[in-house]
Amino acid sequence: MTEQTLQELFPILAAIKNPGDVQAMDEKELTRLGEEIRRMIIQTVSTTGGHLAPSLGVVELTMALLRVFNPARDRIVWDVGHQAYAYKLLTGRLGRFHTLRQLDGISGFPRICESPFDHFGVGHSSTSISAALGMAAARDLAHQDHKVVAVIGDGSMTAGLAYEGLNQAGGLGKNMVVVLNDNEMSISRNVGALSSFLSRKLSKRWVQRFKKEAESIMRQIPRIGDDLAEYARRSEDSLKSFFTPGMLFEAFRFTYIGPLQGHDMRMLTNVFQQTRELEGPILVHVLTKKGKGYAPAETNPTFFHGVGCFEPETGAARKFADCPLPSYTEVFGSTLCKLAEKDERVVAITAAMPEGTGVSCFADRFPERFFDVGICEQHAVTFAAGLASQGMKPVVAIYSTFMQRSYDQIVHDVCLQNLNVTFCLDRGGLVGEDGATHHGVYDLSFLRHIPGLVVMAPRNEPELQHMLATALAHEGPVALRYPRGVGEGAALVETPEILPLGRGELLREGSDGVIVALGSRVNPALEAARMLCEETGREVAVFNARFVKPLPEEHLLALAASQPFMLLVEENALPGGFGSAVLELLADHDALSSLRVKRLGVPDRFIEHGSQKELRARVGINRDGILNTLRALVR
Repeated sequence: MTEQTLQELFPILAAIKNPGDVQAMDEKELTRLGEEIRRMIIQTVSTTGGHLAPSLGVVELTMALLRVFNPARDRIVWDVGHQAYAYKLLTGRLGRFHTLRQLDGISGFPRICESPFDHFGVGHSSTSISAALGMAAARDLAHQDHKVVAVIGDGSMTAGLAYEGLNQAGGLGKNMVVVLNDNEMSISRNVGALSSFLSRKLSKRWVQRFKKEAESIMRQIPRIGDDLAEYARRSEDSLKSFFTPGMLFEAFRFTYIGPLQGHDMRMLTNVFQQTRELEGPILVHVLTKKGKGYAPAETNPTFFHGVGCFEPETGAARKFADCPLPSYTEVFGSTLCKLAEKDERVVAITAAMPEGTGVSCFADRFPERFFDVGICEQHAVTFAAGLASQGMKPVVAIYSTFMQRSYDQIVHDVCLQNLNVTFCLDRGGLVGEDGATHHGVYDLSFLRHIPGLVVMAPRNEPELQHMLATALAHEGPVALRYPRGVGEGAALVETPEILPLGRGELLREGSDGVIVALGSRVNPALEAARMLCEETGREVAVFNARFVKPLPEEHLLALAASQPFMLLVEENALPGGFGSAVLELLADHDALSSLRVKRLGVPDRFIEHGSQKELRARVGINRDGILNTLRALVR
């Protein structure tokens, strides 16, 4: 979109050259600005995909923040970053907004390297309060006086990290503002006692009417009426604290303000101006509507939280004729339900993402055996350990990138005690447009060295079914990782088989070398081997390892002894990953003296956003990348 087109379609938004321009606008201009921001977000996300509903819900909140706080000087920290699109548009990224989440375009999350107005990089939840407190402490040590604001969603307040930050912030008494954006949802609807507590409000009409009538009656009492009414008025803060979230945050020594209507920009602006004059930690509780201003997103905020391409007029998802296959997530969910029918000990656990991890069908069919613990990955793992210690078979379904948050619990609470917990790591590998914060490329590295933990990855849909059945039949902990997106179209099986641990399969014979591939890279390896044969006549074997731990040692050593080279291919970080495990095996058995070994995987750097296809090509682990490496090896 050219600058001229932007000026024609979004004249108010295009006129903003720096965030401070928002402060000079009158109420009419601000209303039009909010409308243009929403139109731009809807128009862009309908093409690029992204986090639509969260950003639509905070348009007024974002404008109010920029009317009071200057991000060129003050520090504004967004939690997770799902809701930061309006902020991006108002801080100099309008001209590049069409590249949102695209290869070499702007990120879907705040990033320090992208803009001087992004004061902290985010992508995972519940980090904002701790980061903002660190900024406030640094400010005071440097004898500066700028303001620090953390904007956190109510879903992120289900995580323990948020309360660790609140606890220290209250203890230190630093000047900082925490804005709690309460829309009663994180991604799916919030769960747990805390979400119910945050939803308590004293703004109902009957409460206000009761207060006025009670005050009128008290003032009519002879001699003591006025004093009694005044005492009641002064006691109102205590009553309010007892019945509202103010009680919770006041206990952390925060000054609590709210709950406030989050789409009333005039009121928000006034409140934020007041907070500039107050000392100590302050929490402003703001009530917003997720998807505000776009009817489809208001009606179905879960679908529009993180959405793919859609028709902006109707909100209907765009159909792609080349993607009729079920996703790995769907195959996992349906298989888990089938296995749970036969074994009442199987329970499912997720961390605030039942739809994203494919267990919503399990929740519908076995509600008494389903647990959504909120954004609490650490708790999810230890909770599963407790279940397993009593004979249950918990399946913990969490994205690979979020499982990083529960490493100690995996080691200490599950594996050390050899408990029957199955970790199902969705989005293993490069996930695409969400970028570096969401790529699941470290799980093999941080899991494979834990004693007693079986680690495996399927090459297609039926192998995922077999591995899930194998995990539930195994005595001990198991980690099963699979990629985002659809599989290869292999036919599903009615009854999954139990796979022998540490056994792979030779998919293609050959004596000119061997590719040892894992998970999502097996089929591209097969294609590359076939193409090489057509080009050169060279026959390269392809071995599906299946297991990272225990490795298929016997077969790998036999291949090492009979082949001139071994190409190891994985969709994980090269340091400490599957290829490293094979190299360690070969070194320990003195099998490297006459064998050339080459590794392909994710290089030792953070990979930016882009489509999965683009990113796999960029790091050389797609079919063509494998083929190019084979050409060099056989020359």
